[in-house]
Amino acid sequence: MNMKARILILEDDEIVLHSFVEFLKNDGHQVFPAASMRQAYEIIEANVLDLVLADVYLGDGTAFQLLEYVKKIRPRLDVVLLTGYGTIEDAMRAVKSGASHYITKPLVDSEIRLVIEQTLRRKELAEETDALRVAAQEEFGLGSIVSKDPEMVKVVRMARTMAGTRTTLLLTGESGTGKTMLARAIHFNSPRSAGPFVEVACGALTESLLESELFGHEAGSFTGAIQLKKGKFEAAEGGTIFLDEVATASPGLQIKLLRLIQDGSLERVGGTRTIQVDVRVILATNVDLAREVAEGRFREDLYYRINVVPIHVPPLRERKTDIPMLAQRFLEKCAAELGKPVARIAPRAMEALLAHSWPGNVRELENTIERGIVLAHGDAIDFADLPIEIARSSARIVHAPATKAVLPLKEALAGPEREIILRALEYAGGNRDAAAKLLGINRSTLFYKMRRLRLVRAMARS
Repeated sequence: MNMKARILILEDDEIVLHSFVEFLKNDGHQVFPAASMRQAYEIIEANVLDLVLADVYLGDGTAFQLLEYVKKIRPRLDVVLLTGYGTIEDAMRAVKSGASHYITKPLVDSEIRLVIEQTLRRKELAEETDALRVAAQEEFGLGSIVSKDPEMVKVVRMARTMAGTRTTLLLTGESGTGKTMLARAIHFNSPRSAGPFVEVACGALTESLLESELFGHEAGSFTGAIQLKKGKFEAAEGGTIFLDEVATASPGLQIKLLRLIQDGSLERVGGTRTIQVDVRVILATNVDLAREVAEGRFREDLYYRINVVPIHVPPLRERKTDIPMLAQRFLEKCAAELGKPVARIAPRAMEALLAHSWPGNVRELENTIERGIVLAHGDAIDFADLPIEIARSSARIVHAPATKAVLPLKEALAGPEREIILRALEYAGGNRDAAAKLLGINRSTLFYKMRRLRLVRAMARS
């Protein structure tokens, strides 16, 4: 190892201090010598250090006092205690006080080098973890969710508010709307972001496998259970667990979920010992849970326990102004991953994307953009690169000749949407219900968009 450090040496024996300084300098470290507590405080306040090596008993105090001081102003600075009078009591006190290591004299060069190496390696790993956490925050945090749709903006605002709480959350919405992404963003914006984010697709497993997956099992609890296995709840300790498609859970499993959410306790399959876990639970469903309760397929007590703060993610067809932004983001991401120089979406292709009803929502849009990049022959996704079902969607509306100009983003968002709505109303003979059905949105959403685009007065005058 060739890592060099900035090290403070606190030692009131001049001979030992001088010898220590020479030893560390020969190893290439930058050394800050101190013969008293006062000098040590001044050095710590004035310099960025990687490590402190301190004798426990000094003329003007003890290293335990130094430890208390360091933990207040430099909580991540490692302190190693050195003493010629090592006792079990002092060793235990050092550990409880937050010392990284406790070494008894006479000091051995190889031991000192090992301690420094371990300390620097731990510091390096902590910095790498911090960097990964920042990167995850940028990629998965709530700031990564872009939207201009008023309802989606409310969703992000609510998610940001709830991220700082421990409240169990229920995310509702159709498949592909981005519930998993939202759950992950809530986690990475929460105080639990340093802990794990564990995702479980409940609908992908049978009842017995799901129970074992969530709660774990003891060795011999069933055929094939040859050893103890911890479940996902235990794996999510200190973090967040996301249970997708929770409506598929069996009645028996729902009882166990209710108990865990209420008091944080569980028992592994085949076990009798109660285990406490510290986990934040986020659940998601693409079905109407209230109807499931009414029809006896979902426990009423569990429903009311998880439905404290429901967050509904609207389908893409009800927030079509987000399509150009989302499409461009997917374009940049997928083009980089596929190594293709595709940088834009042709106007005719964008118009087709805006006309489609998106039954698969955001997931379908991402897959469409990826397909378009694969099929594209130039620097743009053209109309011919889109799936046939999207081409058919746009064919339902009579299109005016596409403009050849590249429009500003704000105009590109409003212009095509206005034209599509006008054509749909014209095609439907002015019947708003029929036009809304044609566009794949509800009547109130259509009226809201008409009012925002100033089409209500225009239709009244015509």
